[in-house]
Amino acid sequence: MSFLTEIKNKLKSTIGNQDLIFSYPPRPELGDLSLACFNLSKNKSSNPADQALALAKTLKKDKEIMSFFAQIEPTGPYLNFFFKPELLAEKVLGEIKIKKEKYGHNKNGEGRKIMIEYSNGNTHKECHIGHLRNIAYGDSIYRLLMANGYGAIPVSYLNDFGIHVAKTLWHWKKNPAYANQTEPKGYLLGKCYAEASQKLKERPEYQTEVVKIMQDIESREGENYQLWKETRNWSLEYYAEIYKDLGIKFSKYFYESEVIDEGLKMVNSLLEKGILKKSEGAIIADLEKYNLGILPIIRSDGTALYPVADLALAVNKFSLFDLEESIYVVDVRQSLYFKQLFKVLELLGYKQKLVHLPYDFVTLPEGMMSSRSGNIITYQELKNKIKIRLEKETAKRHEDWDEEKVAETAWTLTKAIIKFEMLKTGADKIITFNIEEALKFEGYTACYLEYSYARLKSILRKESNNYFLGKTNLGLLTEIKEKELLIKIARYPEIIIAANDKKNPSELTKYLFELAQLSNDYYHAINILKAEKRIKKARLSLIRAISQTIKNGLNILGIEVLEEM
Repeated sequence: MSFLTEIKNKLKSTIGNQDLIFSYPPRPELGDLSLACFNLSKNKSSNPADQALALAKTLKKDKEIMSFFAQIEPTGPYLNFFFKPELLAEKVLGEIKIKKEKYGHNKNGEGRKIMIEYSNGNTHKECHIGHLRNIAYGDSIYRLLMANGYGAIPVSYLNDFGIHVAKTLWHWKKNPAYANQTEPKGYLLGKCYAEASQKLKERPEYQTEVVKIMQDIESREGENYQLWKETRNWSLEYYAEIYKDLGIKFSKYFYESEVIDEGLKMVNSLLEKGILKKSEGAIIADLEKYNLGILPIIRSDGTALYPVADLALAVNKFSLFDLEESIYVVDVRQSLYFKQLFKVLELLGYKQKLVHLPYDFVTLPEGMMSSRSGNIITYQELKNKIKIRLEKETAKRHEDWDEEKVAETAWTLTKAIIKFEMLKTGADKIITFNIEEALKFEGYTACYLEYSYARLKSILRKESNNYFLGKTNLGLLTEIKEKELLIKIARYPEIIIAANDKKNPSELTKYLFELAQLSNDYYHAINILKAEKRIKKARLSLIRAISQTIKNGLNILGIEVLEEM
């Protein structure tokens, strides 16, 4: 239990109200912790300011409570608490020193298994920056779940068996020159798909050929099926390289091709039970009475739609793992679809919690992207653009570094930029990915955070570890900016809880940015390395705690820190 949680629980117990709502004053002179007294009394006619005054008098008589606080002051309807500086420093810095990389973690979800499914990529398509939002978002939610004590299971479901595959193979066969090109074949398949979509838009009469290829693949025999197997492997290798690049690991991979047959059997069972029905040669789920419209299951030409595999996948998840909850990270366009899918599963008798975690689009400054039209920036293009720029910038800043160190630093920072840009905006908002803005070393960027961390580590490297031996008088941290920093890092465990509860990593990115700002202000305003020895020792302990907190937070975002920049 964190220090602030301990204090809040103690106040709730002493006051006799577990529903108290605490906040943090905007300025240090107003206190470190604040309690609104509007709803403290059951007597609705009582004055909140009088309640605050009376409660202050009562709490000041409690010796245990006053062992934490230097001052308790009523200000209108608010009760403001001022921590004893030395106690605050000892508690917070002591906890960070002991827990290190585990600082901020809790056991709130202990014993509860949650599966999180993300990066539901399509084979035979390119991975573009829109997909990167899914990957970064899903991975950060997985890490937040783990930090909050849940038995989180990250899985990926790859759509390797849809009509998009048939379109790609159709165009590939008509253009043998593809096989002779030097680009990675996984990348070429995506290019081929975009061209196929455009061609079929212009000449829809070719659609019958595409359907025939899809039927051949589903039959699992013949030339088209063999070509599917070969090209599928190219795509899987393509995705594996991206996951390796970004440090993404899954406990299990599911594939549409491996569950589709089971899904077709389920369709027959659901028809018999009356959950599905035939309509004009197709098979549908009529969910009109639930205000969920019609969910197509099988096309009139006999080919399967996404729900066939998704129904089987859900059943597989719960049979393979003892899950309490299954989370699907899929873009907001599929919100209705998942409501429909979950309703069908409910009608089938499944009671487990199913959650769709939507996120909005990623656009470019020039407008929306589309894999079909080819108006995209692929992962490879984005990575190269950023990395080349950063290599030049890093080499300019560090003329004494060798090429390998420059390249490694630029690559780490490239990954940090990609992930941070995908996470700093709430999932419910559109991201406009602007490379020029993302590369800035000032403002709300990964570069700024990485530089702030590296600066803190630079301060620590300038002093011997001997400074951390023996007793440190943390009561010497009396500056207002030091108090602000102590409260800020004390709040970190609460941020980890809030970000997980809201499934919103941007809560954490915002916090880390604010902490970096405070640390930089502190660095410029307060003499650290030239301070008197005892004070320097205390300030270095604070610096170490700040750097550990930033590192921990970035790790939960899936971002590796740079010790030097």
